[in-house]
Amino acid sequence: MGALETFLVSILAAALVGTFLLTLVAVSGIWGKRKITAAFTDRIAVNRIGPFGLLIIVADAVRLLSKELIIPDGADRPAYDIAPIIMVASALLGFAVIPMGSGVQLADPEAGLVYVFAVSSVASVGLVTAGYASNNKFSFLGGLRAVAQNIAYEIPLVLTAASVVIFAGTLQMSEIVAAQTETLVTLGGLDIPTWYAFVNPFAFVLFMAANLAEVGRNPFDVPEAPTEIVAGWQTEYSSVYFVLCYLSEFIHIFLGGAIVATLFLGGPAGPVLPGFVWFLIKMLAVYIFTQWARSAVPRVRIDQLIEIGWKGMLVLSFANLLLTAIIVGVIA
Repeated sequence: MGALETFLVSILAAALVGTFLLTLVAVSGIWGKRKITAAFTDRIAVNRIGPFGLLIIVADAVRLLSKELIIPDGADRPAYDIAPIIMVASALLGFAVIPMGSGVQLADPEAGLVYVFAVSSVASVGLVTAGYASNNKFSFLGGLRAVAQNIAYEIPLVLTAASVVIFAGTLQMSEIVAAQTETLVTLGGLDIPTWYAFVNPFAFVLFMAANLAEVGRNPFDVPEAPTEIVAGWQTEYSSVYFVLCYLSEFIHIFLGGAIVATLFLGGPAGPVLPGFVWFLIKMLAVYIFTQWARSAVPRVRIDQLIEIGWKGMLVLSFANLLLTAIIVGVIA
C-alpha cells in the first residue's frame, strides 16, 4: 500500500472511530444520562418523545443548536471561540492509541500511555481559557478551580498508571493489554486473568477515584458547582458552543473509561463475545459508575478537594508506586 492509500485509509478509520464516539456520546449523554440518573434516584426519566424517549436526542440537538449564540460583552473573542474546540479535540485525540479490539486501533506508538495522558491534559488549557475569556467572575473562578483540581489529581493519576507500567514493562498500549492475557490463578476450573485490577486492586481504586476528579464527577464536580458558581467555566456559553462544552465533558468521561479498561480490565479481552464488544461493555461500566457517583455522592468543598488531592491521593499514589516497584523487583 502506497503512502497516499495509507493516508486515506487512516483518515477514513479516524472518521469512523470519531463518528462512533460522537454517536455514543449523543445516546449516553442526552438519553442515557437521564435514564441512569432516574434509575438511581427512583424517578421517571424521558419516556414520551419517541420509543423509550429516544427521540429526546434529536429534540435536544435541535433545541440547543437553534438557540442564539450570545457572546458576552468584553469577552476575549479568539480565546472564547477556541476553548471549546481545544477541549473536544483533546478528548478525541486520546482515543487514537486506545486498542479497542477486533483490530480497531488507529496508532500504537511505543510511548502510547504518555501520549494519551499528554493530549487529555490539554483540556485544562481549554477550561482556564474558557473561564478567563468569558469576562465573568463566576466563569473565571470555575476555570481556576478546574486547573487547581486537574493539577492536584493528574499527578496521582499518572503515578498510579506508572505502577501498571512497572508490571507490564512497557508504555505501549497494545503490550499493556497483551500482558493481561495470562492466567493469574485458577479457581474451581475458572481461569482468573492477570487484569491489573485483580493484581493490584489498591491501584485500581486509586485510579478510579482520581479519574472521577479528572472528569469532574461527584464528589469532585467543584469547577461547575451550580449552587456556588452557577455553572463555572461554561456559564457564558450558549448554542453550539455549549454543545461543544457538553460534548467534551462526556467524551472525556468515555476516554477515562477507555483508559481504565486498557490499564486495569484487560482492554478488549473477554470470552465468547468479540473484543470490541467487551471493550465497549467495560467502558460503559465505568461511565455508569461515574453517573452513580453523580447521583449518590455529595460534593466536597474546594478546600477539601485540594486537601484530598495533595495530602491524600498524592501520598497514596507514591506509596503504591514504591510498593509495586519493590514487589516487582523482588519477584524479578
